[in-house]
Amino acid sequence: MQDIDAYVRLLIKWQARINLVGPATLDTLWSRHILDSYQLISLIPDSATRIVDLGSGGGLPGLIVAIAMKARGRGRVTLVESNGKKASFLRIVIQSLDLPATVCQQRIETAVSTLGPTDVVTARALAGLEQLLSWCAPLLKTGSVGLFHKGRDLDKEIVEAAISWRFTALRQPSIVEQESWIVQVMDLAPR
Repeated sequence: MQDIDAYVRLLIKWQARINLVGPATLDTLWSRHILDSYQLISLIPDSATRIVDLGSGGGLPGLIVAIAMKARGRGRVTLVESNGKKASFLRIVIQSLDLPATVCQQRIETAVSTLGPTDVVTARALAGLEQLLSWCAPLLKTGSVGLFHKGRDLDKEIVEAAISWRFTALRQPSIVEQESWIVQVMDLAPR
């Protein structure tokens, strides 16, 4: 909890300078962002040691996952964020909290080919499922899992993604928002 509190303090401090989360959501930071990100922890396999968070922005869910990995005593998170100011924020949090994480300051489509084997890929409020699958195809090899926050259009996104991709998708209802989901994607292959 100490690390999450310290992260929240840094987020609020930096939010005054750069847009890390929607300004209107600061009043519900704990439920809307922290808890929403933290709910991924129970879905990450115990054996996972290499986690990639795409489009990390203000570190949600990537930094929350890194805090959990630190508590577990194993695992490493790579946060992919192309925006220089946001990447600087992520690095400061990682250093301040001594988190098992690194920042890859590149565009997603460039970064994924350089990251190597990955156990879990996360993304929150980034893109539609079809686009996410296109970006993470090199990372979602056999045995890897994607954990993506999705909203009420999940069924439509699955149908659209299935035009180009074969995959297994398991849905977990969000504990934070009605009509929202965590979708677990496995066994990804192009059609």
